[in-house]
Amino acid sequence: MPTEAVHIVTGGAGFIGSNLARLLIERTGDDVIVVDDLSDGHKFANLADLSIADYLDKDEFLALLRSGSSFASGIKSILHQGACSVTTEWDGRYMMQNNYTSSKEILDYCLEREIPFIYASSAAVYGSSTGFAEHPANEKPLNVYGYSKLLFDQYVRRLSLSPRQQVVGLRYFNVYGPREQHKAGMASVAWHFNRQLAETGEVRLFEGSGGYAAGEQRRDFVYVDDVCAVNLWFLEHRGISGVFNSGTGRAQTFNEVAQAVIDWHGRGSIRYVPFPEGLRDAYQSYTCADLTALRAAGCDVEFRDVAHGVRTYLDTING
Repeated sequence: MPTEAVHIVTGGAGFIGSNLARLLIERTGDDVIVVDDLSDGHKFANLADLSIADYLDKDEFLALLRSGSSFASGIKSILHQGACSVTTEWDGRYMMQNNYTSSKEILDYCLEREIPFIYASSAAVYGSSTGFAEHPANEKPLNVYGYSKLLFDQYVRRLSLSPRQQVVGLRYFNVYGPREQHKAGMASVAWHFNRQLAETGEVRLFEGSGGYAAGEQRRDFVYVDDVCAVNLWFLEHRGISGVFNSGTGRAQTFNEVAQAVIDWHGRGSIRYVPFPEGLRDAYQSYTCADLTALRAAGCDVEFRDVAHGVRTYLDTING
């Protein structure tokens, strides 16, 4: 294992984690250690083109933290992206162990050693809310995944941090981009639309729901490199801690995403399909990041709109 200073990215073989590892290597030249669980071996593809310094299984990593070894001496930061992100998973015990208990253990390790800790929260904490500022009144999760993320945010909010301790939670909205192919059903709509159009010549959108016409449900769709850039911005501003939204601040329709995919291919049509009954009560028909707190902190990262982001995405995976 490298002894020089390194960044650790948990969940580093996953979608956002692998892009974050890539951007860290490209922009800083620092060493990066990836922590993950490769029980799903398909995720190796997200690491194959990255010059990472080392790989640790998540259980091995937690054992090292618990051992009290000198492992911490070379850690520059821990960027904690590891979690179960399957919003349809209802095994609450499994979800809380992965997303809450393990996160507390890594956070407490970082606090004791004054290691910057930046972690992935989620816009799922807002659930059925119509307000998207980082305020408890807006936090109404619709599933146990959203609750697991909210509970950890609440744990962080109770901390009394010293000036040398940095803890940042980033509430990712609907992230899309390269390296998400392993997510299958949980991949972004941009990924699904691109695959559907290539296979059938059409993209499929849900019919109306929640008072919205067919395909007019609105989400804050954010390109993966932009949320990774927010992570790096906080790494460069160690005096700032807190829980912040990480989205574009725009609510765009599923129709707009579909049209961006069709425009890239220069062909295709849209077909609307019935809305699944099992999703109706746990579906966010509208999300839009309130960026007031993020901008007040000084973060000036610019976010791509759907037309720009989807074009960049499809240039990368289809080029």
